[in-house]
Amino acid sequence: MLEEVERWLIERSWSLTDRPLHRILAAKRASGQTVSVVLPALNEEATVGEIVSVVRHDLVLQAPLVDEVVVVDSGSTDRTAEAAAAAGARVVHRDSILPRIPAVPGKGEVLWRSLLVTRGDIVCFVDADLRDFSSDFVTGVVGPLLTDPDLQLVKAMYDRPLTLADGTAPGVAAGQGGRVTELMARPLLNMHWPQLAGFVQPLGGEYAARRGLLEQLPFPVGYGVELGMLVDALHLVGLDALAQVDVGVRKHRHQDGQALGRMAAAIYRTAQLRLARGHLLRPSLTQFERAGDAFEPRTYSVDTEERPPMTEIEEYRARRVA
Repeated sequence: MLEEVERWLIERSWSLTDRPLHRILAAKRASGQTVSVVLPALNEEATVGEIVSVVRHDLVLQAPLVDEVVVVDSGSTDRTAEAAAAAGARVVHRDSILPRIPAVPGKGEVLWRSLLVTRGDIVCFVDADLRDFSSDFVTGVVGPLLTDPDLQLVKAMYDRPLTLADGTAPGVAAGQGGRVTELMARPLLNMHWPQLAGFVQPLGGEYAARRGLLEQLPFPVGYGVELGMLVDALHLVGLDALAQVDVGVRKHRHQDGQALGRMAAAIYRTAQLRLARGHLLRPSLTQFERAGDAFEPRTYSVDTEERPPMTEIEEYRARRVA
């Protein structure tokens, strides 16, 4: 590990206890900064309401840390939107944001568009499929940004026990939940961006950043968004503007092996673009599924599109002037 990273791990890796809530609230009052919490959601009826309820109870009603909770629904076919609204979130449909640019499927697409429907100086992203959610996920990553003006982006780190879709655990070690992280993202970062080798959960969906940084970043439309954001932020603001906070344990619904393969391909594509800004000859991935006595190929396109920095979008610039 680089000496710079070893120093960073000491100086920029914290635990929740390093910043008690009363200190975070005092920093918020002193600075006058506002905080938006954004949940990108697709068919998360089972979990999104509880997450919104916890954030609103703990950090809106009990402690005035969060100024708005926004759920961006990216085309759910269940009652995700109704559950989120009933819990007190403002729900916005992805397709209603910036309609002149047709939306494409993908998490990064939703995060990018969320900048147009939120106002916070600090934007905190939280995945909508978390189980046993704690508001520590929000205070943990927002706190350093409020108390340290030199920081620009803070990611959560945690244990990730491997659980099945129904929430049960198949009896494996606690740290084996981040399969794409260990098999794809971490090797890529260590080999090509070793300054980022200290991030425990580089692909984690819980992080906060200053709006001024987010609006300067391109957003890969799919699963590559977290890796792309880390790499681009490193080049834009430097390693010491990035940090991570231990928030405990993260439980969520895990994908099957083939879905993870598609995720890994998108992440590799994101890295490849940043390494060479070149073009894949074949931006697709073929996987195989058994059908009777044979294996049938299934070919999926790999996310290749990226949205430009929000400062290049006319509607966003007009909103800032207004």
